[in-house]
Amino acid sequence: MSQKNETPVLILALLITAALLAGGFWWFTSKSGVNNSGSSSNSNSSDSASIQQGQSRGEGFAQVQNIPTGLFSYGGSTSFAPLRLAVDSAIQAARPEFKLRYVNPISGSASSGNGIKMLLDGKLDFAQSSRSISDREYRQAQQRGFSLKEIAIAIDGLALAVNPNMNIQGLTLDQLKSIYTGKITNWKQVGGPDVPIKPYTRKQNGGTVELFVEEILGGGNFGANVEFVPDTTAALRKLASNTGGIYFASAPEVVPQCSIKPLPLVSKAGEFVMPYQQPFVSPQECPGKRNQLNIAAFQNGQYPITRKLFVIVKQNNQREQQAGEAYANLLLSAEGQEAIAKAGFVRIR
Repeated sequence: MSQKNETPVLILALLITAALLAGGFWWFTSKSGVNNSGSSSNSNSSDSASIQQGQSRGEGFAQVQNIPTGLFSYGGSTSFAPLRLAVDSAIQAARPEFKLRYVNPISGSASSGNGIKMLLDGKLDFAQSSRSISDREYRQAQQRGFSLKEIAIAIDGLALAVNPNMNIQGLTLDQLKSIYTGKITNWKQVGGPDVPIKPYTRKQNGGTVELFVEEILGGGNFGANVEFVPDTTAALRKLASNTGGIYFASAPEVVPQCSIKPLPLVSKAGEFVMPYQQPFVSPQECPGKRNQLNIAAFQNGQYPITRKLFVIVKQNNQREQQAGEAYANLLLSAEGQEAIAKAGFVRIR
């Protein structure tokens, strides 16, 4: 064959070879999860964090990878208390090399804000929060030479608690605002009996109260009629002895309680939405039976006051970051999400 005739054949062979190589490269990268663009997102959002860490999660606690060894301090939101009691103990049993120590603030009470402050000050390895990181906290982290990342691990909501003898169908969000600003002072003004209303709240230093102030009070102040209590336990005791009392807290802290009655709220569609599953379990049936969280209403957004719970991670490429991401991955594993659901929260995965 002449050189003139060989040239087209050689060109065709080269094109076929190139096509085969390109196809093979595409197949390899698609199977291995390699990012062809060569870039990655540096977003601080919980969604991007979940995507980036998805490959390091396993189905059970024992299968989750990149778990550091040592003792790690954490703290923050009181809304996480049921998780610390049930879920964290299960993590410790499955991964004894990953030792967890809960640390209370030296001054003030435990809260989302104090937990993030302790993380910024180097007193915690990671924090638990029932609210997102504020712009101010992001700036403070940058001033200290690192950044913060929030990773959503569960869905929660705020529930209202009243005395079990209070006969009222429920409240609208506007009525709730008027109660906590002192414009409505008697239950008869909202369809209940002629009983003075006594609203209770914790001080505004935690994610739960901050969410209430933002979502219900529109950033305004509590009325002079509101009594501040140190914690949910104290508030529930007051409700049990005060027919006109009302209090709000994280739904898992309220819904299963025997000494109070969870109160429905009116949704945007104008319907009463219960924070508990029907049929309602009366106090007389408790503790043999307890009210359960209305998971569907929290997941689909029908219940009007919902939020996410976050693990706050210090991004400094050191042991603190590894510990925070490991804890979040354990909670986001299949076993972690199941344990979260059993603790009364709504799973996010």
